[in-house]
Amino acid sequence: MDIIKTIIKYFSHLERQVRNRLSRLPILYAFLGSIGIILIWRGIWIIADNLNIPGWLSVILGILLSMFIGLFVSFFVGDRIIISGIKQEKRVDEKTEEEIRSEEIDISQIKNFIDKEDQVSKKTEEEIQKEVVELKEISDELKDIEKKLG
Repeated sequence: MDIIKTIIKYFSHLERQVRNRLSRLPILYAFLGSIGIILIWRGIWIIADNLNIPGWLSVILGILLSMFIGLFVSFFVGDRIIISGIKQEKRVDEKTEEEIRSEEIDISQIKNFIDKEDQVSKKTEEEIQKEVVELKEISDELKDIEKKLG
């Protein structure tokens, strides 16, 4: 089991390094990625041919499978493309470095705001707990007074 973990860790590290280097060369990255995808499709195609699966059945099975696991739209169109189309935004590769940095700053500010809101809600919870304790003490005092009077 340790050997498998070591192998997975090694390839994960290697993949991260390759992805990091290729991200600086987007055309080469896209080209190599497309070769990989084509080879996968070629292998599936040959297997389907060997199993004598007709073309119409391949289309139906492929669509049903990709819809069932939620990949049909996100793979062929992509979530970011749909969202950017709705918002009429530029594609990521069309944005300038300044626009990307600005978005990063906005995201950071939103994260800070959420963190502050979390702190405020924690303080509010603590205040409510203190008030509940105080109300219980007052209630106990009132019961004692009622016993003395009653």
